[in-house]
Amino acid sequence: MSEYTVTSFPPERALVVDAGYMGTGRHIIYGLLEVDITKPRALMKSMAPRGAVRMSFTAFIVASLAKAIESAPKVQALRDWRGRLVIFNDVDVVTMIEPEPGKVAIPHIIREANQKSFLQINDEIRAVQGKPESSQQGGKLVSLAPKMPRFVRLFFFWVVKKNPFWFRSLAGTVVVTSVGMFGKGGGWGIGFLPSHNLGVTVGGIAQKPIIVDGQLVEREFLNLTLSFDHDIVDGAPAARFAKRFTELIENGSVLEQADV
Repeated sequence: MSEYTVTSFPPERALVVDAGYMGTGRHIIYGLLEVDITKPRALMKSMAPRGAVRMSFTAFIVASLAKAIESAPKVQALRDWRGRLVIFNDVDVVTMIEPEPGKVAIPHIIREANQKSFLQINDEIRAVQGKPESSQQGGKLVSLAPKMPRFVRLFFFWVVKKNPFWFRSLAGTVVVTSVGMFGKGGGWGIGFLPSHNLGVTVGGIAQKPIIVDGQLVEREFLNLTLSFDHDIVDGAPAARFAKRFTELIENGSVLEQADV
């Protein structure tokens, strides 16, 4: 019996390697948040599934993120070839959707997420999980890219990055990655941010005892990592944005607005 196995390198991984090249030397700052999600988790549990569609916690994070950015759009600003900042009012969120365990995650863009309800985003994510081919973003371009020489791909990405409108069309304005779903317990993940100027890494969930109104109670806390391009966003605006994002999550605002 052989002591090892040799397999081919997946072609789609070449794009991930390219992203690593693109991210080298960026000035990224990180914010590690611990957010009390006891209330929103209870609200989600009280929401009956829509037929066979379960409530997605990722959809809740995406909806809350979009609302937070809507009140501080500069955090997702993109820089053009002339050095100017292009600040989009709408929020296009790239989220990695795993169709099933072991399958390659699909980078699906939720367009104008700030104008969509939690339930609309929830249904969109579940639809892509159930039918991955329904997410046509990238299309032939993504399938052809691994077949091109790396210098061609990197040059193409460099050109796209210089045009915020092309970049938004191809890659959205912000990115959300969930790593907490793959294990139990708390923990932060340091986000991989090769091209976007704002990224959110969703970590683990842990239960902790805290004092509330003089009583010792157990609450659920989510670990979140915010990644900002420091060339675009300073520490103070990043902190204000983080505070607003935390408030929206802890209050479950987008869930209370859901038409269930």
